[in-house]
Amino acid sequence: MSDRMPGIPGGGINRGPRGGVLSPALVRRPKVKVLKTVARLWRYLANYRALIVAVILLTVLSNCLALLGPMLSGQAIDAIGPGAGKVNFEEMFRNCAWMALFYIVCSVLNYFLSVQMITLSQRTARQMRTDIFDKLMVLPVSFFDSHQTGDIISHISYDIDTVNVSLANDLLQICTTVVTVTGSLGMMLSISPLLGLVFLITVPLAALFIKSQAGKIHGFFRLRSAALGALNGFVEEIVSGQKTIKAYHREDVILGRFDSVNEDACGAYYDADYHSSSLGPSVNFINNLSLTMISVFGAILYLAGRITLGNMSSFVLYSRKFSGPINEAANILSEIQSAAAAADRIFELLDQEPEKPDLEGAGDLGPVMGDVEFSGVNFGYLPDKPVLRNLNLHARRGALIAIVGHTGAGKTTIINLLMRFYDPQSGTITIDGTNINKVSRRSLRLAFAMVLQESWLFDGTVYENIAYGYRRPGEEEEPSGAGYKSSHTPGLMEDVVKAAKAAQAHPFIMQLPQGYDTLLSEDGVNISQGQRQLLTIARAMLLDVRMLILDEATSNVDTRTELRIQEAMRRLMKDKTCFVIAHRLSTIQNADLILVMREGELVEQGTHAALLEKNGVYADLYRSQFG
Repeated sequence: MSDRMPGIPGGGINRGPRGGVLSPALVRRPKVKVLKTVARLWRYLANYRALIVAVILLTVLSNCLALLGPMLSGQAIDAIGPGAGKVNFEEMFRNCAWMALFYIVCSVLNYFLSVQMITLSQRTARQMRTDIFDKLMVLPVSFFDSHQTGDIISHISYDIDTVNVSLANDLLQICTTVVTVTGSLGMMLSISPLLGLVFLITVPLAALFIKSQAGKIHGFFRLRSAALGALNGFVEEIVSGQKTIKAYHREDVILGRFDSVNEDACGAYYDADYHSSSLGPSVNFINNLSLTMISVFGAILYLAGRITLGNMSSFVLYSRKFSGPINEAANILSEIQSAAAAADRIFELLDQEPEKPDLEGAGDLGPVMGDVEFSGVNFGYLPDKPVLRNLNLHARRGALIAIVGHTGAGKTTIINLLMRFYDPQSGTITIDGTNINKVSRRSLRLAFAMVLQESWLFDGTVYENIAYGYRRPGEEEEPSGAGYKSSHTPGLMEDVVKAAKAAQAHPFIMQLPQGYDTLLSEDGVNISQGQRQLLTIARAMLLDVRMLILDEATSNVDTRTELRIQEAMRRLMKDKTCFVIAHRLSTIQNADLILVMREGELVEQGTHAALLEKNGVYADLYRSQFG
């Protein structure tokens, strides 16, 4: 679409000193924002309360059994008295046997715990993907006009995968940390409250350090996600335009641009990893400091007879269990921040405003005759850049209306407004005297068949692609399941063949390996561009509607075929209103009405002969093509 909404960058990414992306607004995320993200993630998890309860029970039980190990180890050591022959083997072996049994049961419980966490994370990810896809289906066309396809795809792939991995691994680690740290602290205080005072120094020190780094790291991981989305968008754009790139020999230029985008992504990853890498070693140093202090003070208490060797051994083991999870939590904080940043992007997409709802009380358009009128319509994709100014036109029922003009004149915008992909800032558009703003978008769009310049085919057979928009008379909703993707609908095959013949597509279809059952790959890349266009035209001709829109629909077929298609369409679309946007003026000479657009204004209208006689803008366009 030549006059579509200008692209708006999705991230506002600026390169930093190491090529990284820098944005203070993203680096310094408000604490309230982070808490809001966590709360929204919890609402997803809360849908699976039974799984959460099972996870909590398994976590508590497995970690409690694991916490009994150091105590039994200390008792086994105390069963060994000083001097020869003073070992209580019965007590020692009994403690060792119980310790082995508890660790075996703990391992089994941890296995089932991991299975439950994977189930929980996958179900959550599935629900998030469903919500995102549902959201994409209700977003206005303006959203897709202003966001890169690759960045949108990264939300439903990379961002959700990141959250999924964090839920499966990091959340389990956090639950384990809470139980293990709490249980270990309680066991250590029961053994020696004096030695437990060591943690009054080291624990606050570790907590303050982690807190000081967490907010900053979250911003860098958010930037990393944005940079990856920009990279995906760039790659998607380049892959789809390979033929053009090679035809213009612009490979070196594209490589240079990719290097810049790739440098941004690498810089963003470097910044995120760089700022998070100090957490693990720093917290590990604090934990080792606490172990040193425990060893020194424990030795003093042992010499003073205030603690046994077995209790000292148990205390050291509990201190490792206490500090180990804290160290692990610091190490996975970067992954948690990455997941939080990805969740931020997911929720930002989910928070996008959907297409404006129909007016209250809006009814169906009803039986359509096809009389269309624009009255004083003004519109611009951006408020300060009008595209259409005071547009007035009248298309009578059954007429073939051609819209011509230079690129950017507003031709496609007329179609966007007619289909209510956008709404005008002022003025009215009526069909059969009914203001289209007062009817449901669904009934309005079902009244049209539309063929765009960009032919869209899906992964399916030729038959399925042509029958894609077919709706049985009186049918309110689409068939459930795979629609027409499994077998031919009775009676529809004949209509599909009829439409294909009218669109001049039948001959080449019959030359395909399986005819109408030939499987087309994604976007129909295994047939020519012109053949893809013929299939989309056949799809539109199959529909039982009163109005047809062709936006440069025949630009990919030769002139002779285009003339034959138009003749067939005129017979098939008798008494139906047709809007045709075309640059090749030879194809619209028989139009009932030609609208000439220039800089958003309707400057001329009339038949081909009348406009040539007027010797105005249309005549200039005609002479520029035919001399």
